[in-house]
Amino acid sequence: MGCIVSTPKDSGGNRRRPASIGELSVYVPGFRIPKPVDFSQALGDHLSKNLVERLSALRTRIVVMAGQEAPTVTRTRRRSATQHGGSTLADLHQALEEYLPVLLGLVKDGSQLQHNIQFVWVNQEDEAEETAMSNAWYEVLSVLHLMAVLSLSQANLLLLPRTSADGYQPKVSEESRRASVDILLKAAGYLDCAVRHVLPHLPAALRRDLPVDLAEGVLRALCLQALGQTVDIQLGMAIDSAKATLAVKRRLACEMVKYWQQAQDNIMNLPLANGWGEKHRLFIKWKYVEARAGAYYYHGLILDEGNTEKSHGMAVAALQAADEYFKESKRACEAFNTATPTSRNPPFWGTMKYLSEKIPRDTSSKVRINRDLYSHEKIMETAPTLPDFALALKPDDYQLPAVDHSWNDENNRGPVATNANQLNS
Repeated sequence: MGCIVSTPKDSGGNRRRPASIGELSVYVPGFRIPKPVDFSQALGDHLSKNLVERLSALRTRIVVMAGQEAPTVTRTRRRSATQHGGSTLADLHQALEEYLPVLLGLVKDGSQLQHNIQFVWVNQEDEAEETAMSNAWYEVLSVLHLMAVLSLSQANLLLLPRTSADGYQPKVSEESRRASVDILLKAAGYLDCAVRHVLPHLPAALRRDLPVDLAEGVLRALCLQALGQTVDIQLGMAIDSAKATLAVKRRLACEMVKYWQQAQDNIMNLPLANGWGEKHRLFIKWKYVEARAGAYYYHGLILDEGNTEKSHGMAVAALQAADEYFKESKRACEAFNTATPTSRNPPFWGTMKYLSEKIPRDTSSKVRINRDLYSHEKIMETAPTLPDFALALKPDDYQLPAVDHSWNDENNRGPVATNANQLNS
């Protein structure tokens, strides 16, 4: 069923642990880096020389590129970003996309070839330095995870404010925001596919022994984070739009709370206790509290439009909750940034630029007005429940690609099928 080898964290020093990762708009987990494997020894008696060499060449390219890219991927101010989020990231992403259809030939129709090779990857969030498994589905899972991490890194580069041509405060262009939405939804699609179509192929024993980087809870949390940050961008664009109503903004803000709450629920009980893992947990906590501040702010504004003492009292409680969550979010942000590897906030933009100015001011103003109008008994001391909206945003419907046509070459041994639906069942 595939043997497992997990190497303790003190055994090799292969893990990349930068002291600082610069500015972050999107949380990017540490890169899991593949280590070389010998395809010819494991597959030479089963496949044609050409196919073995192709598998080896495609994976070796990824090993080299990932090893070079990982130490620099988060040095955001030293890298030249293209409109697509960084040329080297795109090159590595393309290499993974080219490898995946050829790799999937090892798992078609339950082929026993999937157990012939021990795949080794360096972990980041797990206590074990690296994990090796003799199961090609583990390799597929690792490839999809890396594709998602690359996409998150591309989105982060796009969402770092740049100095505008007019020389005013740095900002993120609408073009970059729209491009990042597409990239974040793709990242969510890779992770959703990993959970629904790849993890089920791994035996229960292997799933239990996966590094925490690839645990179902972490994959689901990363997927939900991507969706939550997409809604954050949409809310920022709604704030900038004169046509967007308060009701639209409140709905987006409340949906964002649910995405971050679900993300937190998925990793709450996982052993994310070292380096990247702890930072991951702190990021989700920060964004969840921050989202609640925005949701209570817009809920309070809508309640304040009511004509009753009760609605105005509820509005005061909601706005006070927004202000408290906003203060808590600043503490959570500081805890995230000071955790190793340290990071920095980019200049405020979008949703938080607006709310950081509006929440303290509007809360102070409306609380004072309403307390002057109504007795203390009419003011709620606890925040009203936020509206419960159905989540509208879904991950991209990413499907595993068809098995590469090279597996059907007459020089290869044994029948093959290239029906991608068999791999996505």
